[in-house]
Amino acid sequence: MTFHNVGISAMSACVPHNVVYNRHLDYLIPRDEIEKTIQNIGIEQRRIADVDVTASDLCYKAAVQLLEDNDIDRKSIDVLLFMSQTADYRIPATSSILQNRLGLPKSTACMDVSQGCAGYVYALSAAYAYASLPGINRVLLLDGETFSKVVSRHDKVNWPLYGDAGTATLVEKGDYGDATFILNSDGSGENAVKIHAGMRHPITAQSCESHKREDGNVRNDLQIYMDGMDVFNFALRRVPSGVKQVLEVTGKGIDDVDYLVMHQANRFMTDYFIKKLKFPRERAPYCIGKYGNTSSASVPLTIVSELEGKLSDRHTLVLSGFGAGLSWATALVPFKDCRVSPIQEY
Repeated sequence: MTFHNVGISAMSACVPHNVVYNRHLDYLIPRDEIEKTIQNIGIEQRRIADVDVTASDLCYKAAVQLLEDNDIDRKSIDVLLFMSQTADYRIPATSSILQNRLGLPKSTACMDVSQGCAGYVYALSAAYAYASLPGINRVLLLDGETFSKVVSRHDKVNWPLYGDAGTATLVEKGDYGDATFILNSDGSGENAVKIHAGMRHPITAQSCESHKREDGNVRNDLQIYMDGMDVFNFALRRVPSGVKQVLEVTGKGIDDVDYLVMHQANRFMTDYFIKKLKFPRERAPYCIGKYGNTSSASVPLTIVSELEGKLSDRHTLVLSGFGAGLSWATALVPFKDCRVSPIQEY
């Protein structure tokens, strides 16, 4: 999908104030293995939301900052998209709640989106599609996750990885050039990342009981399971080829890309992708060391965290997300005078 003269005019992000250090996980990981684990995944610390703070709270604060920093008239927001796998409720849609909380007009179209760690690129393509339509002025995309609420703190595979964050992205018409998105999915890998209890497997009292699983980790059926090796092998097959494909389709080369912003899954994986693509390491920003894997929010969080003050002119970015579904998505997105607000805390 290619969109013409639609782009990102402003971005912001919010993280919880609580800092959790992986070196303090000796209750879960033998002390002599902690440093090796930190080096492999590249995560020294993460931000964890308070028990009463949700992804929508983090996105709300990020959105308020974006609107105020850029003097945006709230009546000019025509569409609000909320991307998250950790929405406030099953019903109603969290986007509608945010529309009211932000004081946006009742004419604002609202929609929730959920598509794993590839979700930001997926949702951004929807924002571009809406913004391309006549009569649509601005689309506000809010992407936030509080995975700390769905990960067992006794799961040695997942608990050291995930952090919480909320982001806001403003999309509107302008002299941006062409943006190209390539979206993919492979549902045969549905079991690689999954929360078992829900609609197909109704929640019961037993669903809430934690017990040791086949992989030796302790969790219940309301908490996430991930087959790390399946996800790793899937990403190795799909992610580098996805970046090469979007470059080929757009007639661009590595030297035409100012920044490659990848989903922050773990440091080892991203290092491998950069090496395989022969992409300059200094133009592939990381924020995983201080924020962890924030799932779908990791791509916009990385931009806000690492590229603030660096997007004031014209730049070309390649964005790449991949994860549950299985799904993967790549986009080549021109930036022009994007206003990035400083990260704030909740």
